Amino acid sequence: MASSAKTLIAPGTLNGDWTVVSSRRGRQRRNPPILKSLVEKQQQQQTWAPTDIEINFVRESKLMQKIQICMKKLELSQFYLNLLDQMQTPEMMNCFHRVLSSELKMKMVIYGIGSIESYESPRLQLSLAILLKRRFNWIGDIEVFDPILSSTESRVLEALGCSVLSINEQGRREAKKPTMFFMPHCEAELYDNLLQANWGVRQLNCIVLFGNSFQTYEQHLLEFKNSAIIHSTNYIRAVRRFTNEFSIETVSDDYFGAFHDSSWQFFSPVLETEMQLSNC
Repeated sequence: MASSAKTLIAPGTLNGDWTVVSSRRGRQRRNPPILKSLVEKQQQQQTWAPTDIEINFVRESKLMQKIQICMKKLELSQFYLNLLDQMQTPEMMNCFHRVLSSELKMKMVIYGIGSIESYESPRLQLSLAILLKRRFNWIGDIEVFDPILSSTESRVLEALGCSVLSINEQGRREAKKPTMFFMPHCEAELYDNLLQANWGVRQLNCIVLFGNSFQTYEQHLLEFKNSAIIHSTNYIRAVRRFTNEFSIETVSDDYFGAFHDSSWQFFSPVLETEMQLSNC
């Protein structure tokens, strides 16, 4: 493929419950995983709205101030500078280019952000997502969902330029176009749901995932073979054979809580025959 004319780097600027998808060994041949996921997606997605309907401008103002302070702190940190350097290495740039293909932008979908009003780690994670969008011109619109978001948090997110989803997708968003799923410290079940919904060569090649290290999951399961998460990591374990993972360095304790064991992950299956699940 000829070299692309588009430029990746733009000038710099400045717990609700998730449904566990269980595998059905006896019916796997008759119902391939990708077909099961489509049925489950239709059955389990539900409309959503914050349970509180109060509009509190004082709370919104205080939360916005907290996030702005958090963004300024993060933008000046060595952690953020190191992350930008990592993203601009030739190896990672090639991965981003491959996912983008002929598209100019990739949407960002944030799942499981947590309460940005109550805790600093979710604020740091949100701040990073927004700073990355501002820094790189190929990151498109940001969509956010967590079932615990309050009305105040939803309004602040929208004021920051994000769209809050009105459907609980249970993590089962099919990547029909290049999509960055920003999911630091989500439950294993949510990653597995995402992979199940995209269990095909074309879909997985359209995904960039920022989240928990799948390599760490794999090491944990090798050490603790009876771990409680083994049945909710079928797709995580299966995707490892064609995953390119780049670990995030937290640098200091200030960012350990929000980003420890996090990685960038890219998936590059070539043949549909690679998609067979031997342990599901």
